[in-house]
Amino acid sequence: MIKKLTRHGNSLALIMDRGVLDLLGVDADTPLDISTDGEVLIISPVRDEKRRRKFEEAVRETNRKYGRALKKLAD
Repeated sequence: MIKKLTRHGNSLALIMDRGVLDLLGVDADTPLDISTDGEVLIISPVRDEKRRRKFEEAVRETNRKYGRALKKLAD
C-alpha cells in the first residue's frame, strides 16, 4: 500500500485505512509508538497496559491542571 502525507494545519498527517486499523485493533484512543531506524518509519500500537495507564493518568492530570487554558486555546 502506498500512501501520501496530507496537510493538517502546519503539520502533515498519515491517513490510515479503516481495514488496517481494524486488523490491528487500533482506534483514535490507542497510543502509538513511533520510531525509526534512520531509514524506515515504524508505527505500532502500545500494548503495555502499565504504560497505557500511566499515559492516560498523565492526560487526566494535564486536563485537570490545564483544561481551561487548553480549551481557550482550541477556541
